[in-house]
Amino acid sequence: MSILVDERTSLVVQGITGNEGTFHTLRNRAYGTKVVAGVTPGKGGQDVEGIPVFDTVARAVAETGANTSMIFVPPRFAAEAILEAADAGVGLVVCITEGIPVRDMATVHSALTRRGTTLVGPNCPGVISPGAANVGIIPGEICAPGRVGLVSRSGTLVYQIVHELTQRGIGQSTCVGMGGDPVHGIGFVEALERFQADASTELVVLTGEIGGDDEERAAAFIADNVTKPVVGYLAGFEAPPGRRMGHAGAIVTGSSGTAAAKAEALEAVGVAVGRNPMQVAELVAERLG
Repeated sequence: MSILVDERTSLVVQGITGNEGTFHTLRNRAYGTKVVAGVTPGKGGQDVEGIPVFDTVARAVAETGANTSMIFVPPRFAAEAILEAADAGVGLVVCITEGIPVRDMATVHSALTRRGTTLVGPNCPGVISPGAANVGIIPGEICAPGRVGLVSRSGTLVYQIVHELTQRGIGQSTCVGMGGDPVHGIGFVEALERFQADASTELVVLTGEIGGDDEERAAAFIADNVTKPVVGYLAGFEAPPGRRMGHAGAIVTGSSGTAAAKAEALEAVGVAVGRNPMQVAELVAERLG
């Protein structure tokens, strides 16, 4: 098993005819993902290397049965694209687009709570279940099927930690890049809940960074709900207070949101927190035995 995406995933790509959309759609298809449609308004009836293009998501879903969407549209249209997919009945939306205004995402977040759609992102690398499906921009060649679930705010750290795990012969069940924007879809708690219920996941790696309280809320959830071992990593131990580091959500105010405070919260509930990606892989190897 896996979480979010698997062999049953049927993918429609919104923004398929743009350079990034085309490139990553074809990479996902080459990996083995079932890509059934693309959407670009005004280009319905065309195709991208055999993948039919539709004017609307609703038409794409009706014609192909797509159940998952990947979004590569420009920031000013991305919020509307997410809602269009939800209105068409798509169960999972993976939004790669970065730079979406926070106010737009606040509107999306409120709207999605009234629908049955799960959002990953925005500003994220997507989701991969190695050997089953890749929906996003995570390089499939650095992944391997296995027993470790991974959820990360940082896309770059997804790549680095997955590479460290694979180099040690440790495969992954599903890797989720949740994105680092202040307002986003699935977070640590939602991913942990799914990994806890997933029979093929034996251990979870949680990769966080400074700013916000996602990691603290994850620690509270782990204490009450997670029986599987969790290994953590936090970027930003040397970050100066008051300065944004990378993601829009990565900012520290006073002692709130620091890497040290987050590490303390996680370690208090039994999470082993590595101080670098290589150490994370070592901790995972020790706990898997």
